[in-house]
This record gives sequence, structure tokens and C-alpha cells, in this order.
Amino acid sequence: MKIAIAGAAGRMGQMLIQRIANTDGCSLAGAIESASSNALGRDAGEVAGVGAKGVKIVSDSAAAIAAAQVVIDFTVPAATVAHAAIAADKGVAMVIGTTGLSPEQSALIHAAAKKVPIMWAANMALGVNILMALVEKTAALLDPSYDIEIFEMHHRHKIDAPSGTALALGHSAAAGRKVELEKVWRRSRDGHTGARPTGEIGFAALRGGEEVGVHTVMFASAGERLELTHRSFSREGYAMGAVMAAKWLEGRKPGLYGMKDVLGL
Repeated sequence: MKIAIAGAAGRMGQMLIQRIANTDGCSLAGAIESASSNALGRDAGEVAGVGAKGVKIVSDSAAAIAAAQVVIDFTVPAATVAHAAIAADKGVAMVIGTTGLSPEQSALIHAAAKKVPIMWAANMALGVNILMALVEKTAALLDPSYDIEIFEMHHRHKIDAPSGTALALGHSAAAGRKVELEKVWRRSRDGHTGARPTGEIGFAALRGGEEVGVHTVMFASAGERLELTHRSFSREGYAMGAVMAAKWLEGRKPGLYGMKDVLGL
């Protein structure tokens, strides 16, 4: 499986390259960075600390993607959308871990998925996807007298809030209650907000330091509180899931897939 990495010199990109180097049946075929990156022209393997791989980091996304069977993208929305269009044009599958896309940008990903298989997930860690399944089941078991609050914390560099994973957990809770998240969510609170409405799903986002990611879903009633928590200690879990998804996409028909499909949940 020939894999291209978008954002190859970033922290997640380097972790992905390390994972590819340690995964049988996978090889690095392309490495993409922005035109302003000081890593351009360097060997992607050396940047990632796994030794020379004979793949230079380039800003020519089309050339890097065309050399691969699948491209993995954990960058920013605008770049991800551009890469999806190229992948669709070149017939290259795609794994997307980028969050914070606007509805218009999301529609472009859906359009690209009509031409090539795309696996798009807010979080690719195995534990997080099991957490999503547990949250949906728990929300279905507990009546609306249990208030649902979703807490997340990430490093100071993260640019979107609530995190994509927190929103995905919210969708899981809403699915369990058979409601639309957008009709019951409270994404932030400030000032005199009044009493909490029954059935509301609330979010709280913290940013600081180098926290990789913490997500907790709380089900609180008058007499008890149930908390389901996942904590990431490194980006390795995300990289493992992304490379697993890349291999899973081989031979798939065009369409938009999720980690539930990859893991068979």
C-alpha cells in the first residue's frame, strides 16, 4: 500500500510516517507540506526520525498524491478540501482526520467521495470509537432526566472548539436519544444563562499546554453521575487507526466511510 502524507513535517504527519515505517505492507510514497514550510526538499523519513525513505517533502500536492494509492490528511480544512479534489481527480483513496470543516467544505468532501473511497473520522483511536458506541448505548438506556455534558481538553495549538471528537460524541448521545444534536446542543455558556433545559446536551472546551486529548461524557441526575472518559497520551493511537483505515480502503467502492466501518462496530 503506497501512502502519501499531507502535513508531513507536522507532529501528526511525522507520527504517521513513523507508523507507516513500522507497518508491514505499507510504504511512504509522497509527502506534502505548504509552500512556506522550511522542511521542503528534505527527506520525509529523516524529518520523522525513521531514516531516509527516498521521499522528498514537496508542495506539489498533485504529484505527491498521484504517486500513492491513498493519501492521509490531518491538516486544516482548506488544504483537506483541496487534497480531496485532487484525490478524486487522480483516483486515489483518502483518509481524513481533519476537523472543523464548514458545511460547504463538508459538502465538497461528500462530492469527492462519489468518485473515490474516503474514510473520514473525527477521531481514529480505537478507544474513542468504542467510547462513541458506549455513549450511544448509555444515552438510549437513561431517560432525559440524566443531563448530558461533554467535556474536552486539548493542547494550546488546536484551532477548533468544541473538538471534532466532542461533537462526534454529542452526535452519538443524540442518536441514542433519537434527537438531532443541533436542536438540543449548548456549545458554550456565558452570563445569565438561566436553568438548564431538560434534554440539553452541553459542551465545555479547555485549551492549554501540550494535552493530546481528553474527552469525558457525563450523565448526571439528581442522585448520581456516570462518567465515560478517554484520554490520549500520544498521537500514536490516531496514527495506528489512520494507517489501518488506509489499508482497509484498498479495493473499496467510492463512498464515504467511518471508523465504525473499519472496525466493524
